[in-house]
Amino acid sequence: MNINCKGQLINLSTPKVMGILNVTPDSFFDGGQYKNAPEILTKVETMLNQGATFIDIGGYSSRPNADDVSEQEELQRVLPIVKLILKHFPKTLISIDTFRSKVAKQSVEAGAALINDISAGKLDTNMLSTVGKLGVPYIMMHMKGNPKTMQQLTDYQDLTKEIIAYFAERITAAHQEKINDIIIDPGFGFAKTIEQNFELLNQLELFQLTDQPILAGVSRKSMIYKTLNSTSKDALNGTTALHMVALQKGAKILRVHDVKEAMECVTLYNQLQN
Repeated sequence: MNINCKGQLINLSTPKVMGILNVTPDSFFDGGQYKNAPEILTKVETMLNQGATFIDIGGYSSRPNADDVSEQEELQRVLPIVKLILKHFPKTLISIDTFRSKVAKQSVEAGAALINDISAGKLDTNMLSTVGKLGVPYIMMHMKGNPKTMQQLTDYQDLTKEIIAYFAERITAAHQEKINDIIIDPGFGFAKTIEQNFELLNQLELFQLTDQPILAGVSRKSMIYKTLNSTSKDALNGTTALHMVALQKGAKILRVHDVKEAMECVTLYNQLQN
């Protein structure tokens, strides 16, 4: 189970960790935390040293009810960071968290290695064809509506079955645009209640039916801290607990705020497998 990132084959048979770098002022956990080049470089260096295989850069907050950001502003947030990171850490495999094809295109041209799209191409009709032409791996997530409307769109007849059907359609559409390396993200917290998030995690192994690697993004999310009557700041222990569940149910990439703890989880999981 390999994906090709800038000519480098990444073997996902051993789970990998993707470190989150939000360059938005309103992210639910680390919004506005990284304001200048030294802070950004220190954070990236730490995540790489702790074992992150990928660094995921987001310039548009997708938390519920997040403010809209113009395409131009998203580009102004993201592109300088891509160039800054690659200037100092040229081997970094950067993922771009965007649903806009123009941001995807310009980011890859600046040196990014993957595209991470919360809408699986549904919020920009040019996204799949753009990614196909760029020839980079594509992470497609399940969501209904958009960040402003998704929390009102939580009605399902059969949650897991409907999301697997969604991916079947999206994977077919992606293959038609010559996208070869696809990773699926069930979209914890996106158009799903807390109960539905746990149902999804409990049935995560069923998503292996798609024959695509699974990415799990549960880090510090409300499904954890609301269940524990806590806050995102105090949700690391709960995050680690659910990371082990996700790995045991087939997740190949953990998208996380805390790389060291996630890597420890992967190491212990690997030892269990051995």
